[in-house]
Amino acid sequence: MEKATIKYDQNEYELPIVRSSIGEPALDISNMRSETGLITLDPGFHNTGSAQSEICYRDPQSNTLRYRGYDVQDLAHHTTFTETAYLLIYGELPDLEQKENFRRMLTEHSLIHQDMLHFFVGLPPGANPMGILSSMINAMALYYPNFYVDNSDPEAFDLMVARLISKVRTIAAFSYKKSLGEPFVYPVATRSYCDNFLHMMFHSPTESYEADPVLIKALNVALILHAEHEQNCSTSTVRLVGSSHANLYASVCAGVCALWGPLHGGTSYNAIKTLRKIQQGDLSITEAIEKTKNPRDPFRLVGFGHPIYSGEDPRVTILKKYLAEVYEHQGMDSSLYQIAQELEFQSSKEDYFAENNLYPNLSFYAGLLYEAIGIPDNMFTVMFAIGRLPSWIAHWKEMHSDPSFKLGRPRQVYTGIIQKDFIPIEHRNG
Repeated sequence: MEKATIKYDQNEYELPIVRSSIGEPALDISNMRSETGLITLDPGFHNTGSAQSEICYRDPQSNTLRYRGYDVQDLAHHTTFTETAYLLIYGELPDLEQKENFRRMLTEHSLIHQDMLHFFVGLPPGANPMGILSSMINAMALYYPNFYVDNSDPEAFDLMVARLISKVRTIAAFSYKKSLGEPFVYPVATRSYCDNFLHMMFHSPTESYEADPVLIKALNVALILHAEHEQNCSTSTVRLVGSSHANLYASVCAGVCALWGPLHGGTSYNAIKTLRKIQQGDLSITEAIEKTKNPRDPFRLVGFGHPIYSGEDPRVTILKKYLAEVYEHQGMDSSLYQIAQELEFQSSKEDYFAENNLYPNLSFYAGLLYEAIGIPDNMFTVMFAIGRLPSWIAHWKEMHSDPSFKLGRPRQVYTGIIQKDFIPIEHRNG
């Protein structure tokens, strides 16, 4: 076995090197603390591999992204979101029979428990859709309590998968209808996954809605592109929570809460806010670029740069293709899209952006696509969550199938005061 040697306190220690199928090798430090008395310090875990995984890989040479070995471009062009979800969770694309069985299960479990509707009644006006989503997913553990954690009951796992993937879109659509004060629209068994979601979002008793096939395809693509992205913040959260043997619903709920943050799932919303400021004349493209280049300026050009890409985000080219098709097909005002393209073009001429790997990422254009489909900006992060859900399930399953599975328990480097003498309250000086 290949090893690396470290020297500490006049002693030498050998640590195994773990080689990946392709990409960065890892230094196995699992026994380092017991052998050397040392721990590692890695704020943000940007240099720490928390798991060995077969689910997703990004090629740093070509900047391609692969799910289970399949190029995300092929998946986006040739599969549906539910096929890609099946791939991520079960390891391979479904055949015709598997696809039909999966579709049937999603249809059967698309409704939420009728008593859960009372949750919506008690929500305050303007409740954040991500708060609703996380609360309802956590509540599913109460209404559907047959848990699976030990690989002994694959049928129970399949049932939880179908419930989560199917019901999450129903919950999302219901939360949108609640925000409008409109009656809920129930899923229809004959409609596909994305068609059903758009139907539940936009159909009403006074105005019938039939989703255009171009919009259905664009939504499928957007969800596929959001479906998996290695050990990101929310996925790592799902793994950490799940490592305590918390059930899948609770683990996914934690992932939703992690995704909620503006530095993770909230980036699409903040990116489109910047574009609107430019459109309204409150900020120019030149100002945005110069402010980004100024290290003393707190301004951040949201949607540019990504910690795991040294070049362009491969998902952007795919998304832009379908975004352009939606604009053309719908005959919509594309001025905001033109601003985004101009901002991308002008920034590409700046050495600072290339030197710091500041290229548009998926979030920069995703909000534009969702808006073109008709989805409001307060639902952008919810759409991210729907897309990322299969990944969370896949990682939760993979972790529990790993024989080296352990409870997540990071260490810390304590830098506080070692000891203080206790002072009774009557002698403490304020």
